[in-house]
Amino acid sequence: MTPSEILRKIRRIQIRTTHRVDEMLAGTWHSAFKGRGIEFEEVRPYQVGDDVRTIDWNVTARQDAPFVKLFREERELAVMLMVDCSASLDFGTQSQTKRELVTELGATLAMSAIKNNDRVGLTLFSEGVDKSLPPRQGSRHVLRLIRELLTHPSSGTGTDVGSALDHLQRTAKRRTVVFLISDFQSKDYEKSLRIASRKHDLIPVVVTDAREAEMPAAGLVPLRDNETGDVRWIDTSSRLHRERYAQAVQQREEQRDALFRRYRMEPLHLQTGEDLGEPLRRYFHRRENRR
Repeated sequence: MTPSEILRKIRRIQIRTTHRVDEMLAGTWHSAFKGRGIEFEEVRPYQVGDDVRTIDWNVTARQDAPFVKLFREERELAVMLMVDCSASLDFGTQSQTKRELVTELGATLAMSAIKNNDRVGLTLFSEGVDKSLPPRQGSRHVLRLIRELLTHPSSGTGTDVGSALDHLQRTAKRRTVVFLISDFQSKDYEKSLRIASRKHDLIPVVVTDAREAEMPAAGLVPLRDNETGDVRWIDTSSRLHRERYAQAVQQREEQRDALFRRYRMEPLHLQTGEDLGEPLRRYFHRRENRR
């Protein structure tokens, strides 16, 4: 893409995502995520129903009456978008590729963050970490993130979610809201997931395409793995082959989601071709209700 084409695409994405954030997500973002901690604000006299654990015994002793400590939540968040940029994201059959879906999602999350005065960063990974931009505030920074999402080339011969999470552990010094965005065609990342989830608010975002779960009956066709380049000829007219394929996909998805549940994570599932607004709004509302 030429620089002018990139600018036009960035502008279109900015307009779409700004409208979505203003209409649907601004309020739910604020209430769905906790601040990074609490800080002391003041003391006041004890009232019936107050938690006795908040009593300030030093002030109580001086005043000869019970006083409690009041705290306020710090609202500024550090948000990290960890985005899979491996070649498998170039697949798509529903009017957009998974990469295009990821770009729009990343822009929406970034715009939501800065609208609430939070800092947002970006890590692009495939078989390793390709690029990492630390969390910052401001619209210019968000436009840079969108540009990186748009223009960063597909890379690597595989996806290594574990190495991306290990990088997060080395670089994120404070608790961070992490959107781990991938199709999760990766192996052996459970240990890294478990360690990262202890420190950070880790949200897996699974992006898929409908055709990945169901093989059409199209005769003898070559299937190419976007990441490895391997080609296999499959007789898709065989009902047995199609059933085995569907079962293998279902088993992989069940194992992945069971892993998330094991560490008390609720994944967000998104498919190419669907509007992002409603699934995001529902997800943020569920988080708000759990709080």
